[in-house]
Amino acid sequence: MTALIWRDVRRYYGGGGATLLISFFLLVATLFPFAIGPDATLLARVGGGVIWAAALLAALLPVERLVAPDLESGVIDQLVVRGRTPATVALAKVAAHWLTFAPPLLLATLVAAALLDLSAEQLLLVLAGLALGTPGLAALAVATAALTAGVRGAGAVAGLVMLPLAVPLLIFGAGTLTGGAGGLQLLAATSLVLLVGAPLAAGAAIRAALE
Repeated sequence: MTALIWRDVRRYYGGGGATLLISFFLLVATLFPFAIGPDATLLARVGGGVIWAAALLAALLPVERLVAPDLESGVIDQLVVRGRTPATVALAKVAAHWLTFAPPLLLATLVAAALLDLSAEQLLLVLAGLALGTPGLAALAVATAALTAGVRGAGAVAGLVMLPLAVPLLIFGAGTLTGGAGGLQLLAATSLVLLVGAPLAAGAAIRAALE
């Protein structure tokens, strides 16, 4: 399973996925100030929500490549034949997805915070929130990828499936700027629930696809 994780990580970084993610994330952060104007107070107040919305969309970027290619090529089938459960495979996919999108996202947040005029204290809260919340986003993205694998136009369908389920993460993530430690605790609890439940849902979807 470790080999599966590192294979996905190498494939993502080798294919320029991190560059695409950072570019997309910073594009959102750059365009938003143009949309609402140069009001520094307003930007600082809504900046956390903007960063979290961009993080959610960034987690969705590679969703069509998380599960479907390995299902179609028979990689997951071989892993299951060798005794790996679909839920374990899904958990490995979650770990690989988190390793590929969370570190570049945290780096890009440093630049986005400057564009959105966030203070040092706000930046630390946003970074702490992303560190706690991105595992939940990764788990949700893998579950969505498994549920939509093989569906025509999976990217659009994945957005419809994942976005409503990610609302609690967005609310608690953006709320860390005003909620402080309490907001971080709620965010961590929500992320943990997703981290436990999403691989089980993804494993069930993978098992159904293999039958």
